[in-house]
Amino acid sequence: MHGRLETARLRSAALAGNPLGDPAERTVLAWLPPSQARGNRLPAIYFLHGFSAGVHSWTNFSAFTPTVPERIDALVAAGRLPEFIAVFPDGRTSLGGCQWVNAEAVGRYGDYLAADVVSFAEREWGALPRREARAVAGKSSGGYGALAAARDHPEVFAHLACHAGDAAFEYCYLPDFPKAAAALLGTDPASWLEAMRARARETRMRDADHAVLNVLAMAAHYSPRAGAPLGLELPFDPGSGALRPEVWERWLACDPVRFVPRHPEAFRRLSTAFVDCGTRDEFQLRWGARMVARALSEAGVAVTHEEFDDGHFGIDYRYERSLSVIAPRLARE
Repeated sequence: MHGRLETARLRSAALAGNPLGDPAERTVLAWLPPSQARGNRLPAIYFLHGFSAGVHSWTNFSAFTPTVPERIDALVAAGRLPEFIAVFPDGRTSLGGCQWVNAEAVGRYGDYLAADVVSFAEREWGALPRREARAVAGKSSGGYGALAAARDHPEVFAHLACHAGDAAFEYCYLPDFPKAAAALLGTDPASWLEAMRARARETRMRDADHAVLNVLAMAAHYSPRAGAPLGLELPFDPGSGALRPEVWERWLACDPVRFVPRHPEAFRRLSTAFVDCGTRDEFQLRWGARMVARALSEAGVAVTHEEFDDGHFGIDYRYERSLSVIAPRLARE
């Protein structure tokens, strides 16, 4: 590498005492370009991993395919991108991941990102402390988190990239409801989760577990209910599988397709917005990306929206495209 990778430990005030009892101390990874060693203050891009991933997913070896830090390193070394600091926080939870928002049944992951991680990167690695010098980028749940960060913290982030972010919930989540309902028959979310964890420790997760886990994690974010198992309310009746409209409406209120038009003033503060999705996305997120891009455009945001011939998985190469749009527009000293 021309630059270098560093890992550090961050104790997050926002995650202290979180409802799931997940660690408040987290690993943060950073890729630093050569000039940062000379004490230069550089802009930073904060990368949000997807559901069921973690901070170390960014450096997982894959034959023939470079990691995201390796891609960044090569692009900067070749002069195709200006220098910046890449920061990779950890959003793992005992439910499998987070949506990078403050959630009553999960924890304050929105504040963790916008306050704890950002201030840590500025202290530890010399990231430039200006909103115009900060971008947030992510894929899937990380893409959702990037949109939520622009909505909730427009004073922190001025640029975003959303790759195949969760959106248009009718298309991306509803198909998993009958799968989850079948798995939860005769049990409850907390008991199912305990059994799944034990099975995963002893052998591995089943392919069918992901749909159930995803529904539970999203319910913890979108329809929390104090006192219920895992502190969440299911969007369907556990006996019949029938959709519960009053709970489903709570989910829909959290859909970027709905919340982007409700917060035009926050999104209009963006200097850069990049949205993309594969035309063969297995979760039908192509349509949510289209709707979000249109909502951003109607709010007066200059958005770059692209589609490409691929699915949902193994598309880290698309960061090369979003970074080519965002990195040149980051403010500098």
